[in-house]
Amino acid sequence: REPITVGEGTIEAVNDFIYLGSKMQADGDSEPDIKRRISKASQAFSMLKNVWKSKKLSHNTKIRIFKSNVLSVLLYGCESWKITTTISRLLEVFQNRCLRRILKIYWPNTISNVELHRKTSTSPIMSVIKWRRWTWIGHVIRMPPNAIPKIAIRWTPNAGRRKRGRPKETWRRSVEREMKDNGLTWAQVEHLACNRSGWRSLVSALCATGHEED
Repeated sequence: REPITVGEGTIEAVNDFIYLGSKMQADGDSEPDIKRRISKASQAFSMLKNVWKSKKLSHNTKIRIFKSNVLSVLLYGCESWKITTTISRLLEVFQNRCLRRILKIYWPNTISNVELHRKTSTSPIMSVIKWRRWTWIGHVIRMPPNAIPKIAIRWTPNAGRRKRGRPKETWRRSVEREMKDNGLTWAQVEHLACNRSGWRSLVSALCATGHEED
């Protein structure tokens, strides 16, 4: 709580700031950053409207452009996002709306999300995020023992007594829940991550369960 000074200047205490392109919150919430990423991805999608309208480009080419120019903007830094049901819904709605526009499917014409992903050869956005997160976790685990990311991934802050009520969703809780669903512990994950080919197989298995929605 003491002010931090650098030289003769005092660093201002703020509730949020931009660091390496991501919006950092004092409370660790990911939602403001994700909404910012959706806004930027929406701008990128709008700038390419002539591409989506083009009759000279195939759907496959348009989808490749969408993945490289829109999804890459949307999912920047997603490996460290705390995902909630609300956030998951926001991301899915954005991706599916973009894909429907690329295929020129407008109301009252409808198509299920499963069929939409089949026609565009895409995966549900949460499956993509899960794959990127677990790929990144393996990379961090293989770092030297004194590497800050490796220390931070298992670090538990001493925050005193927890408030009453349901604990807030955190990045670590969501990761540990996915491990538990697959019968894994941190010790097993750390052991498996040392074998790159085995780790790739594990990540593929963890992300194999996509969701099927109407």
